[in-house]
Amino acid sequence: MILDSCSIPIVLAPLAGGPSTPELAVAVSDAGGLGFLAAGYLSAAELGDRRRRVAELTSRPFGVNLFVPGPAGDAAGLRQYAAEIEFDVSGAGAPLGEPRHDDDDWVAKIGYLMDAPAHVVSFTFGIPAEDVIGGLRARGTEVWVTVTSPDEAQRAAAAGADLLVVQGFEAGGHRGGTSDAPEEAAGLIALLQLITARVTTPVVAAGGIATGAAIAAVLCLGARAAALGTAFLDSPEAATPQVHRSALHDDAPTRLTRAFSGRTARGIENQFLRTHSESAPSAYPEVHHLTSPMRKAARQAGLADYVNLWAGQAYPLTETVPAADLVRALWDQAQAALNRVASHFPRP
Repeated sequence: MILDSCSIPIVLAPLAGGPSTPELAVAVSDAGGLGFLAAGYLSAAELGDRRRRVAELTSRPFGVNLFVPGPAGDAAGLRQYAAEIEFDVSGAGAPLGEPRHDDDDWVAKIGYLMDAPAHVVSFTFGIPAEDVIGGLRARGTEVWVTVTSPDEAQRAAAAGADLLVVQGFEAGGHRGGTSDAPEEAAGLIALLQLITARVTTPVVAAGGIATGAAIAAVLCLGARAAALGTAFLDSPEAATPQVHRSALHDDAPTRLTRAFSGRTARGIENQFLRTHSESAPSAYPEVHHLTSPMRKAARQAGLADYVNLWAGQAYPLTETVPAADLVRALWDQAQAALNRVASHFPRP
């Protein structure tokens, strides 16, 4: 298992949609963790360019994350939502985007990864077909699947996944399982216990992990490593927009919403999220494309009320430090937490 070659059990969550960079992945891998490149929203050619950049910078293992395509959204619901948000979109100085359905260049990216195998390929938004999992594994690639329920975990394990990324509802950004229904969300601590009791497949824990003590906690619950995303958003190696970086140092609450993308995701509350969360349809990536021009214009203008400020529930603990320093500091904290507990409760 790739994690056996990592001296520190910390995984960089993929951070698709902007923050992910080759430099960030390299910094985490070189520090002893496992870096990831987000392939979401990239073409196969763009993914290839980023992988080559990583290979220029390090010989350490790293992973690639893909979005599993889903069904098309309801056309009538999309038209209604487009009419509802048009005023806000124009207020951000942008037109509505085209609410189209696409597969995120899925076929081309799978073909590329079959021809140019990666150390690890992880999947979000679904469980790939068994021939995809088997084909990647046959080429020496380790396959990870993100799950958000015990049922998803059992199905992913049965499909041949080498490892399950167990994502609690505390996580920032999109819910990564097959279902994005908010009412089915479970906290990470409960979810880890339920899943490890039912499947023997190794797990990595994700969701609201921001400190060494939290890393120690999930390791004690059976995780092979902890995956952190929000914690790295203000690292200099990340390509996080300035308006998003600034919001990380506020104390506004987070909330699950479909308002920006049509798929449930956790972000810092702002005007657009509060106004449209209740009415946003379940239609990804159509809503993502619909709001994309607004979000781009708002990021450029620094209008935080119109940007998807993805962040986990523990985001106020985010620090502005280089990624490698953060990996090492978190692991020092985790070891101290484990030693502290052992000293408080010595074996009889």
